[in-house]
Amino acid sequence: MKNISFYLLVAVMISMTSCKKDVLNLNSGEDTFEADQENLDGQGLPKMEFKAQAPSIPGGQEYTIDLEQWDIPNDGTDVIKTTANLQAAIDWAHDEAYSQVILPEGNYLVGEDVNEIYQGGIEVHDNTEFIFSEGAILEIDTNDKWNYCVISLDGDNIIIRDGIIQGDRETHVFTPRESDGNTSHDEGHGICVWNDSNVVLIDNMIIRNTTGDGSLVLEATDVTFTNNDIYNNRRQGISIVGGTRITITDNEIHHINGTSPQFGIDIEGAGRVDEDILIQNNYFHHNIGGDIVNTSGKNVYILDNILEQGEGNTYIDGPLVSWHKTHNVIARNTITMDTGSVNGRLGYIQYSGGGDKGHNRATYVHDNVCNNCGMYMYKSSDADVRRNKFYGYFMAFSDFENVTMIDNLVTYSEEFTNLRYCWSYRFKDATGTATGNYLGDELQDLPLTEIEPYTMQCVLDGW
Repeated sequence: MKNISFYLLVAVMISMTSCKKDVLNLNSGEDTFEADQENLDGQGLPKMEFKAQAPSIPGGQEYTIDLEQWDIPNDGTDVIKTTANLQAAIDWAHDEAYSQVILPEGNYLVGEDVNEIYQGGIEVHDNTEFIFSEGAILEIDTNDKWNYCVISLDGDNIIIRDGIIQGDRETHVFTPRESDGNTSHDEGHGICVWNDSNVVLIDNMIIRNTTGDGSLVLEATDVTFTNNDIYNNRRQGISIVGGTRITITDNEIHHINGTSPQFGIDIEGAGRVDEDILIQNNYFHHNIGGDIVNTSGKNVYILDNILEQGEGNTYIDGPLVSWHKTHNVIARNTITMDTGSVNGRLGYIQYSGGGDKGHNRATYVHDNVCNNCGMYMYKSSDADVRRNKFYGYFMAFSDFENVTMIDNLVTYSEEFTNLRYCWSYRFKDATGTATGNYLGDELQDLPLTEIEPYTMQCVLDGW
């Protein structure tokens, strides 16, 4: 199994906590920048000049695991025998250079007591396409460990496809940690892409019921998630904790709940590099913390997603959250809120502590539709905001330098019909340009300039 010290690191590697803040009355930041010139496409967005490399698995070397030969139970019993013999079969197939390994139908209960905090599962090796037959389920046995991986990847050029991975959240024993009595146990993962495993595809999987994340990406490169259904995991759908060229497309990520931060996707490198990330055409709903949060990623494209609060769900932070030091291209998303979060009904919010943001690139927010919600950015600089529709809430910029606002639409709040101009466009110490922006059917004169910071009188009067 993996190096034990590595697992000790995992217990403390992610300081993921809820992002909630009182955000409307923060003081001015310093050290803002003039945005770099970008290589733009026909829609005015920076061209995406990266692509995750896909695995290349040679054909013709297929092995279907022989359950009788290897004496592997497939009825959800005998976890010790199942784990040891299934791993032995996978190891043998790898040694014999089989590139496609097929798991037959059945319920496989796995788990190995590695140390006091980690429960091991199954390892899949390099240059392997691991395929689940229809009806095959790989499930971690009930345990009391802080960390586990139902499947961990050991090497490069790996595909995992067409199956079900299941955690033990319904039966997990949340034993208090000796050091502080904490019972979070928030590092139980369905698929772990780590130990420098690169060029990975996770395709058409159901990943559910873990005590932590559906999948953890830790210091990996060229990883693609597509066509997966990821739900009912306690901490996150997918956590990116150091990743380059990560692509997440055409997935449904929903009902993430149980322990903070509770987002569909969380980019949070904790000092590692997160860069060149594409999140596109995904459907998010019923996630408690929110849907996408980027605390550390650079060159992150968030495109064509559907983000819905979901009936009966209460957000903590809100659908889409980024931080001041990140770089994002946010375009053509549809965001729908039913009620407010700690930030009100903000479909997109950029948090900031001010200071040096570490790069000179603008945030692009183009062609998004926000139903019953708005957006707010503060204590930062350089945003290009065009052709968005914010129905029933406001756009706001506070302590912000160099915002470009073109052809946006804000409509009146049906809930606050007596509030008009100040409710719909809000500025406090903001510079930039604004043209073609509407409040309902009325073209607005928003007197931003590139030199003199502008603050609305009604904002000075208390918003």
